Amino acid sequence: MSNKSVGYAMMLLILGNIIAVFSDALIKTLDDGVPVFQFVFFRQLSAVCIVLPFCLKSSRAELTAGLKWHALRAHIWLVGAIFMVFAINAMPLATANAIFYAAPLIMLPLAAFFYREQLTKYSVLTGVIGFIGVLVVIRPTHIDWAAIAALVVALTLAGNNLLIRKLPTTQSVPQTLLLTNLVGMPASLGLALWEGQTWQWEPLLTATGSSLFILIYAATCVVAYRSAESNKIASAEYSGLLGAVVVGVIWFGEMPEIEMLIGAALIIVPLIWLAKIEQANKQKQALAAASVSRDDN
Repeated sequence: MSNKSVGYAMMLLILGNIIAVFSDALIKTLDDGVPVFQFVFFRQLSAVCIVLPFCLKSSRAELTAGLKWHALRAHIWLVGAIFMVFAINAMPLATANAIFYAAPLIMLPLAAFFYREQLTKYSVLTGVIGFIGVLVVIRPTHIDWAAIAALVVALTLAGNNLLIRKLPTTQSVPQTLLLTNLVGMPASLGLALWEGQTWQWEPLLTATGSSLFILIYAATCVVAYRSAESNKIASAEYSGLLGAVVVGVIWFGEMPEIEMLIGAALIIVPLIWLAKIEQANKQKQALAAASVSRDDN
């Protein structure tokens, strides 16, 4: 685990999630008739083309290290990308993102189970309040296929972020992003061929823009989750909801209701509170370590 601060990791996640909103917005501009599997394949293809120049000097050993974990992440990422297209095009941008942000809450028990991370009462409380905020935003009266698709996306996001810990730390961020997309391309190409639609090249530019934004998000996740324990920073994933609200208003004319504002407050305020608590705890630990060092001398 890196020595970088929890605050640094949380800031990275906040930045990454806001940038990821623009990837979602581009997806929402797609015409209804665009073949979904083709579009997902175009996203992976463009992502590989973007990242490949940064990996040309990589050795074979670097690109094959931890390949089984890359393969697992790649196919989880592929499933999430497919369901994301369905969810974003079936509901308002902010509502879809609100459900996506169930991922940090999903990560808390998964991190405790798989990595034996200790859940602090503060991180649990922040996750619970944040999820209540998500429920306030979406006001679920029934679960339809779009909501289920969005929940699948949340589950894949949680799984991908947790699996970052399994990846070799010697690999650079571009190498990680390259493998995540490259290893999943055979499956996405197979799905595109199985889809049986005439190839439509017009969405390629949209797919490239979406890939660029989501690559930046994925890079921030790799750095952040290598820098701090998942349960201490996962709630920062909620921050992109505000970006989704703003982009939804400006780009698609989706005016937020009062419930959206209340829910957003329930999501963001606990984040600030958690960051302050973690910073205070770190300062206390530093002072305690300094005191012990003086006593030993």
